[in-house]
Amino acid sequence: MSKRVSGRVSARAAALLVGVSLLLGGCAEGAEFLEGGSSASQSSTAPLEPTTETVPDQPEQAEPPEQPEQEPEQPAAPERSLHQQNMLDLLETLAVKGRAPKTGYSRAEFGQRWKDIDRNGCDQRNDILARDLTNVNAPKGCKVLSGDLQDPYTDQHIHFVRGQKTSQAVQIDHVVALADAWQKGAQQLSPERREQFANDPMNLLAVDGPANMQKGAGDAATWLPANKGFRCTYVSIQVRVKAEYQLWVTQAEKEAIQRELGRC
Repeated sequence: MSKRVSGRVSARAAALLVGVSLLLGGCAEGAEFLEGGSSASQSSTAPLEPTTETVPDQPEQAEPPEQPEQEPEQPAAPERSLHQQNMLDLLETLAVKGRAPKTGYSRAEFGQRWKDIDRNGCDQRNDILARDLTNVNAPKGCKVLSGDLQDPYTDQHIHFVRGQKTSQAVQIDHVVALADAWQKGAQQLSPERREQFANDPMNLLAVDGPANMQKGAGDAATWLPANKGFRCTYVSIQVRVKAEYQLWVTQAEKEAIQRELGRC
């Protein structure tokens, strides 16, 4: 009886040991599995290190060259009129020299005063008064007794009345003065040519007496009419007259004429 019990106990004990052994083996494998799983999980969930892409250095772009500042466009010079160009061209034909001495000058060197060179029966003074005045009163044909002048030198209205005390209100001016002509080539002219010059209607104007006295023998460099609107005509007459009689101009005179022609 006791041997049977002892044998049963031994058999049970052996079976129990086998079961415990199997159980422990399974636990060990499970532990390995868990360790492996944990490792894999850690490996898969570990944060990724940021990857830095290497960008090749870009060459520095050269700054565009500075553009020079553009100057504002200048307005085109106005076109010259035909008159301006003709006068400027004619001016270029005149010799440029210094003023000669006034030695030997007198009014008598220019022949008869107010000669009737066009032979119309009227002297040059009355011819010019009749030409330049309006409302002319000349009952006997030649002698102008009265009239009205819009003075080109001052742009003032003057009522002319012939008389000892009134006639000088309107005078006949030599646009190129006789003394100026004498010092710029007229000395070399013949007496007949000088007389023609002194009575040439192209060189004569009816003007304000005081303005004419103020001008004297001045040229364009030293005197110009106060009426700026007439200056272009004034210097144009001088250019034509000097070209006609081969008279010269000074450098200062030429420059003054050029300025006024540029304003025509």
